[in-house]
Amino acid sequence: MKVDMQTLEKLEKLSMVEIKNEEKENMIENLSEIVDFVENLNELDLKNSDASFTMLNGGTPFRDDIPSVNHEVIEIILQNAPKKESGFFVVPKIIE
Repeated sequence: MKVDMQTLEKLEKLSMVEIKNEEKENMIENLSEIVDFVENLNELDLKNSDASFTMLNGGTPFRDDIPSVNHEVIEIILQNAPKKESGFFVVPKIIE
């Protein structure tokens, strides 16, 4: 796939990002290089590859989920709160 001015303008519209005219040619070259690299991946033979391959033995290591309360952090966070009560932010009621 070749990235041209029409494709770049479409990407510009979809991403809602404005690219300066003097940068468009450079952007087209960069995007073309990226697309060419990704297209090289299509040449890989992955028929005998496991889709869930991992380098970790035994799966993903989990840490213990131990709840804790750090009162110092709570106080630091609430220092700038306009209203606070019992360690919580006080906000206006929005649902009747």
